[in-house]
Amino acid sequence: MRQGILFAGSAYFLWGLFPIYFKTLHDVPALEILLNRMLWSLLFLVGVLTWRKQWAWVSTAIRQPKLIAGFALSAVLLSANWFVYIWAVNHRHIVDASLGYFITPLVNILIGSVLLREKLRPGQWLSVALAAIGVAWLTIQTGHLPWIGLVLATTFGTYGLLRKTSALGALEGLSLETALLFPFAFGWLCWLTAQGQNSFIASSVDIKMLLLISGPITAIPLLLFAAGARRIPMTTLGLLQYISPLVQLLLGVWLYHEPFDSNKLAGFIAIWAALVVYSAEGLWRNFNQQKM
Repeated sequence: MRQGILFAGSAYFLWGLFPIYFKTLHDVPALEILLNRMLWSLLFLVGVLTWRKQWAWVSTAIRQPKLIAGFALSAVLLSANWFVYIWAVNHRHIVDASLGYFITPLVNILIGSVLLREKLRPGQWLSVALAAIGVAWLTIQTGHLPWIGLVLATTFGTYGLLRKTSALGALEGLSLETALLFPFAFGWLCWLTAQGQNSFIASSVDIKMLLLISGPITAIPLLLFAAGARRIPMTTLGLLQYISPLVQLLLGVWLYHEPFDSNKLAGFIAIWAALVVYSAEGLWRNFNQQKM
């Protein structure tokens, strides 16, 4: 339990700091940053697997089409989440991105209800209703759905569900996901190179180094998250998850001076109230179960 909290808490804190990293790459198109993340993440993971001599799972995995299909789906969700987040950070939408990770626990409730046929408890219904009010308020104030937050919450919530129920461990699962993404990333980067549009080649040494380290920067928090998610209950994971959006929100408002007026604050307050209800209900339920 302690190890799981340490792993997951560290992952969320590192994710919270991601805007600082991606802001340094603001001159590189979001798609190219994504492609480099795919490429260098796999190379980093291959090094880790080789160092640990942990290749036995590959022969078993490739003989299971359903397992490959499941990880192909999680790889697509992961890459979509990465792309939207990178684009949001470098287009001054860090606050909107933080919203997505605030509402992810509530999206997890809906995913459990729809996909796993879980019956929602009254406290969960209340938290979902409060979050819906917050999203509706933000939609009215801006004239459009907060699509960045909704896409990030849906993709990462579904990804978390798939990884928690997957047959492979944290390192093996992430390695398989990045291996499935690698041909796409490598092929696209080769095409960009042929067109003379590969930012990695044209950039300064500093930018090249930043893109190179996207592998460990990407892989390490994901490994920590996957390892932590397997060791702790979903309620605890949900509480720890607030670390990342809180750090992102503070960076967006205080460091990068993104707009956060009273209307946007009101929408966030409704969502924070939903999270308080959600967390309190989960803690109360766990407390009663332990008494029994």
